Amino acid sequence: MSLARRASGVSPRFVALLEQEGLGDKRVLDIGCGAGRLTLLLAESARRVIGLDRDAAALRDARERAAGAGLANTEFHEVDVERAEYTPFAPDIVTAHLCASDAVVERAGRALPAGGCFGMVAFHVDQWRETGRVSRFAYDEGRMSVALRRAALEPEVIEVDRDVQHFPSLEAALAAAVGLEDRWKADGRWYAYIDFLEKGGRTLTRSHLLVKARKR
Repeated sequence: MSLARRASGVSPRFVALLEQEGLGDKRVLDIGCGAGRLTLLLAESARRVIGLDRDAAALRDARERAAGAGLANTEFHEVDVERAEYTPFAPDIVTAHLCASDAVVERAGRALPAGGCFGMVAFHVDQWRETGRVSRFAYDEGRMSVALRRAALEPEVIEVDRDVQHFPSLEAALAAAVGLEDRWKADGRWYAYIDFLEKGGRTLTRSHLLVKARKR
């Protein structure tokens, strides 16, 4: 069974784009790997997968999960991925799942060899559009294209993966967003969403930008 069919918490389409690279002989660098969800999935097929993150606790979880799965072709390093260079890890492929910034793109561009692949999932500007506020981490297609080309990465795929939930009632809409309440209250988005619902809105949008690019 393909990795894409077994992807959990990661876009199957994104994983399929990476599988097209023929992972068996590739050295993959996974940026912002967290507890290793994407890292460990790719390690089932890739020659070597290296995860970078600055969260020491998440990396401990990733190492334990890799050991439990018998994946000896993984390694994890505590690194500030927006400051450190990726070149010493000599990747053939660089991935970044919901760890998106111009700094990450720039460093990936410097680390990859000619023909190397860069894959990223970023928040799209439509993410949580009902709150009326665009995340500072979000990209639209144009901004992403500019960032890639500036890093000598030629875009092959830039597409939006959008899921709009429709709710039958105010209560159902609130229940779907309850896990976001504390975070949204901190920056005012919660109150904007309540206002949207009180005016009759009954949707909640999750929207990601899927990216695949090639080093020139």
